[in-house]
Amino acid sequence: MQKRIYVAILLFSLAFIAKGQELTVPQLSQYIADNPFLMSPTYAGIGDHIKVRLNGLTQWVGIEDAPDTQTLAADARIGNRSGVGMMLYNDSNGYTRQRGARVSFAHHLTLDRYDDIFLSFGISYNFNQFRIDVEQFRENNGQLPADDKATTNHNFDLGVLYRYDKFFFSANAGNVLNKDLSNFNTDIITIEPNKLRNYYVYSGYSISKSKNSKLEIEPSVFFQWFESDGRSVTDLNAKFRFRDFEDYYYVGLTYRFLNDQLGKPLYIAPIAGLKKSNFYFGYSYQVITNEILGYSTGTHVVTVGMDLFQGISNCRCMY
Repeated sequence: MQKRIYVAILLFSLAFIAKGQELTVPQLSQYIADNPFLMSPTYAGIGDHIKVRLNGLTQWVGIEDAPDTQTLAADARIGNRSGVGMMLYNDSNGYTRQRGARVSFAHHLTLDRYDDIFLSFGISYNFNQFRIDVEQFRENNGQLPADDKATTNHNFDLGVLYRYDKFFFSANAGNVLNKDLSNFNTDIITIEPNKLRNYYVYSGYSISKSKNSKLEIEPSVFFQWFESDGRSVTDLNAKFRFRDFEDYYYVGLTYRFLNDQLGKPLYIAPIAGLKKSNFYFGYSYQVITNEILGYSTGTHVVTVGMDLFQGISNCRCMY
């Protein structure tokens, strides 16, 4: 009984968090599965294929109604210096549901073609629908709420990406517009944040002994800060990639923590994946290290994808 009460309180709290942070798809370790477009619009069109990625994230396995997210993303080059992309997502958290889409455009500039120095700019339009699963709520909790509290929101993301040989640095601002609270009553407005902006950077460097080396080591860091409450989180990543001509395999590790709790990680996630011909597969298992550990076996993140219709660009900024 005590366990059920604890879980119910936890999920109810999560529903409030999801409501306050709607328009934000859970950003865990999906981006490091060689899928950075999921994290930033600046990566749209980089590469010589149309990249299609399907991602499934199941948080806190073992806890009923825990967060669950699916995304389908694709991006492609247009011309020699631009790219477009789209992402569709479906997210559930307790009795809350989110569905939406993100349409992105990126333009890539060459600052120095001999030293491979490039600068990219990206913008995304976000469309989001949020609602409460009334039927499920009534089935488990009686007759309230009376309606699904459905809302529709529109917003934008902005980003810039700097690349110098094997070094990269991406700075982004998500949900740059304030949230419209005109449909909320005065009691809700006092607790409902109208600022959904979050700022995040992603940077790393690929290390190899020589140009033809089969082993590549890529340390990277991801930092995200939320304007509404000042909280922030950091990922420390290390990836070891083994190349076999155009195919490759990788293993690695992610360490995520709140920045005011450096020695208390939210999770530690081993990662692994491969690219064989035009097929891609990635997997991450996030080992939970906080009090939820007693109720959950962890979080699973699976990515599958295909690279389609190869077309080599005349500009190295798209490689």
